Amino acid sequence: MSGDKTMSFAAAREQVLKASAARDRIAKLFDPDTFVEVGVYAGAQCDGTGVVTGYGLVEGSPVYAFSQDNTQKDGAVGTAQGTKLKKLYDLALKTGAPVVGIYDSNGADLADGLGALNAYGEMLLWTNNLSGVVPQISLVLGVCAGPAAMIAAAADFVIMSEKGQFFMAPPAVCAGEGAGTAENAAVSGAAHVIEKDDDSAIASARKLIAMLPANNLSAPPMFDFSETAGAAQALSAAAADISSASLDDIISNIADEGSALELHADFAKDCASTVLATVAGSTVGFVAASKDGELCASGCSKIARFVSVCDSFQIPVVTLVDCKGFAGAAEAQRKGGVREAAKLAHVYAEATTPKISVIVGKAYGSAFISFAGRAANSDYTVAWPNAVISPLDPKTAVAFMYGDKITKEKSREQVQADYAAQEASALAAASKGHIDDVIDPAATRGVIISALDMLSGKRVTTLPKKHANIPM
Repeated sequence: MSGDKTMSFAAAREQVLKASAARDRIAKLFDPDTFVEVGVYAGAQCDGTGVVTGYGLVEGSPVYAFSQDNTQKDGAVGTAQGTKLKKLYDLALKTGAPVVGIYDSNGADLADGLGALNAYGEMLLWTNNLSGVVPQISLVLGVCAGPAAMIAAAADFVIMSEKGQFFMAPPAVCAGEGAGTAENAAVSGAAHVIEKDDDSAIASARKLIAMLPANNLSAPPMFDFSETAGAAQALSAAAADISSASLDDIISNIADEGSALELHADFAKDCASTVLATVAGSTVGFVAASKDGELCASGCSKIARFVSVCDSFQIPVVTLVDCKGFAGAAEAQRKGGVREAAKLAHVYAEATTPKISVIVGKAYGSAFISFAGRAANSDYTVAWPNAVISPLDPKTAVAFMYGDKITKEKSREQVQADYAAQEASALAAASKGHIDDVIDPAATRGVIISALDMLSGKRVTTLPKKHANIPM
């Protein structure tokens, strides 16, 4: 064997196992001493593949992962890297385990030409083939650009560090401040979670993986749990003054103590909340619609995406409704408000995972239809006693139908209050069969736990079709 042409085994081993940020990140992702590298010697006799791939345990559950290594060819994607990643995705498909991608690459291997483009194409193909089959999480800890950004964004969840860069076109050629930054990814909805550094981002990924089933056929994991201290009293207080209550706090008091993980916190943050948490030890997706009266286009998109992911993995969805409807101003229409509202309604109606709706405040017109009505396929809908459920905002209803009741003795405001308390009350809706129950706010957690138990065996057979034509 010629030393000039062929590297010795010892030298090859030293090269492929050298310390790097990619290996350090892999070590922090997996439980200690469980990671097994796949394709460890690929590229050993050239200048490497720019990626570490393998499998191991995360919180005791099998997971596949790759970590791009920017110390080898700047982590450039080419044929060799694509071959390693294809093997990883193939194993994940066969065994039904989640995939975590850690992105840190300066782009394509230009010397590989069309081979690099083909590698990107196969990565995108495999990501989409696995979508809805196993959970996929992207960790953007370095540069994630161009086609890689498309692939990372196609995952179920995207977690970034503040130093990560996430973009299609280089920031240098983009007008405006913040191009490619984590801040922009957060407010645009491209990233679900932003963390301060690599360690915090990896810790969030571990927590998220632990909360998810291994695949679309697996049962959700179970956890030890405890109720949040003072939850019942806090829920009663929120019901007494819902106009100033925080829907996020209501979620925290229904969920198990310390279990809530908010996703897309900075995207449509004044409009809606999406939270993964556990209830009685089992994973649940919480939606708060809305935090500020009306749902905008971004809020609709945020909720629709979240509910779709929950439905893929049979994670129950609990929706808290305090919503006047969908934003209808001209600016909202220009931003696609009608399209996004239709998308949201479509996702809710099509989702077959257990769905529970709790009307804690307002539920007017299209908001009631989309989130809590029979047509939205809500399995169980309850309301707090002071909820207002109406086809129209009480102000509009009085203006159109009850103007004759406004007199010198009875002001418009009094007529509106009477309408809300009588014809649009939770009791009125329950008496007509439009909702299933009116509950004591303090008992909300217990009601939800009971409903989740009831719905745990839910199975739905849908119409035979290739796919629904969702309004994109």
